[in-house]
Amino acid sequence: MYSEKVMDHFTNPRNVGEIPDADGVGQVGNPTCGDIMKIYLKIKDDRIEDIKFKTFGCGAAIATSSMVTEMARGKTLDEALQLSNKMVAEALDGLPPQKMHCSNLAADALHAAIEDYRGKQKSA
Repeated sequence: MYSEKVMDHFTNPRNVGEIPDADGVGQVGNPTCGDIMKIYLKIKDDRIEDIKFKTFGCGAAIATSSMVTEMARGKTLDEALQLSNKMVAEALDGLPPQKMHCSNLAADALHAAIEDYRGKQKSA
């Protein structure tokens, strides 16, 4: 049902945790499946210097959260905004059709964290 990459990111998730003084935080949830993802960003020179996540959800939700943090680390904010749910799923060698909504959440949480950061910059 799941690819080796999905299983690897589920059993050995990367970048788990919180960044207490995060520059941007994004949280999304899907009440239908119960998955909730929170992504924390540390930004330096318009680039993602550090990224962590906390996810409550199924194995696919944890795997996509882990993968999106790996994909976004080191990218500029504009580059990170280009990451899509489809790209996350492809990086994991695919997800079962009934789990595709989980990959949507990972990209959405990343985008929400970037929007949070940019909103704070405008009001500062």
